[in-house]
Amino acid sequence: MHIRAATTADLDELAELFGAYLGFYEVPKPQAQVREFLAARLGNLDSTILLARDESGIALGFVQLYAFFASLALEPAWLLSDLYVSQQARRQGVGEALMNAARGHAQATGACGLQLETAKSNLPGQALYERLGYVRDEAFYTYWLGLN
Repeated sequence: MHIRAATTADLDELAELFGAYLGFYEVPKPQAQVREFLAARLGNLDSTILLARDESGIALGFVQLYAFFASLALEPAWLLSDLYVSQQARRQGVGEALMNAARGHAQATGACGLQLETAKSNLPGQALYERLGYVRDEAFYTYWLGLN
């Protein structure tokens, strides 16, 4: 398996994986809209997307990271916003490899940590995160204000 930063050359396969990710969370979007969103992220360099491929070059999954500042630590950090592994590649270590690549990227850029959130029903994801040393926050709630 190879993991590297995605580029616009990966856009078609990345958009297909991202569309499946949105379907997993039951918020499907038109493929053209997904592609446009990802093209903007890659073009504006406002996120880092790490893409996993198998030995034959098939895209298996991705993780998307956004830089932010951890105000309480007064240091830079990364938000692990999106993680997805294709159905056929699950239970083969791809998710763990992507999580470790995200950690390596965060460490290489001098971040103080990685933050993520997941659905309460995503028990396999929670088990992976906790196995990798992530600690569930018991002190803070997450809130959302929709503006559309």
